[in-house]
Amino acid sequence: MNSLKKYFWVGLISGKSNLAYFGETLGRIFFLGIILFIFLRLWQVTYSQTNATILGGFTIAQMLWYLVVTESIMLSTPRVSYYVDQAVRTGAIAVYLLRPMSYPMHELFACLGERFIRFGLNLAVGSVIALICIWPIPLSAQGLLLFLLAIPFAFVLDFIGYFLVGLCAFWMEDTTGLVFLYSRITMVLGGMLIPIELFPESWQSVLRVLPFSSIVYGPARMFVRPDFAEFVQLIVRQGLSIAVFSLVVYLVWNACLKRVFANGG
Repeated sequence: MNSLKKYFWVGLISGKSNLAYFGETLGRIFFLGIILFIFLRLWQVTYSQTNATILGGFTIAQMLWYLVVTESIMLSTPRVSYYVDQAVRTGAIAVYLLRPMSYPMHELFACLGERFIRFGLNLAVGSVIALICIWPIPLSAQGLLLFLLAIPFAFVLDFIGYFLVGLCAFWMEDTTGLVFLYSRITMVLGGMLIPIELFPESWQSVLRVLPFSSIVYGPARMFVRPDFAEFVQLIVRQGLSIAVFSLVVYLVWNACLKRVFANGG
């Protein structure tokens, strides 16, 4: 219990620190507003040109709110890979190893503390923009609960992906390319701009199995179109993905520790 408590305080401090940089927060919010306005106009044109009221099971209002959630998720991502990369290159990671806590767990809770704050602010601002641009969609207590239960698992899974990319700094001179590749794959295959229902049918079953949809599409769908059976499948996919990639982190981290001891960081 005490070990978990110290990680909780790491997350709390990280979240409070993020609120201190008002200028950066305001910039992200402004960027979110521009993005949502652009995509709202694009989807309005798409619906009008196709003479459709529903595309892939989404009305125009549901599509906008879907984008609010997916953009809030993507724009709330902390720079996990950068922090790990810099810790490896500067040798600061050796200092973390002297502390009475696990470095991966420290980074996880620091990331979650920062991300929940960012996500909450993004979602609040995005909701205001959506209410101004288009009428609200019906929300149920059950749907909100399913959404809130799915979000933490999505954030943990996304952290693991970025953390693994950051650890590649032990073998690579620059991980920027990998970070860019991972983020873009998550955006496209995760269904950030286009729900999976609008992908070719032959792709949909594959995209649902990949972990990227569990990070972006799954939680967003629970918000706009909650379904308990779909939620159970989402939680199972998230749990399995977290378990598998946590094992990968464990193996890679142990390999990294040998390199730290051999080269001094």
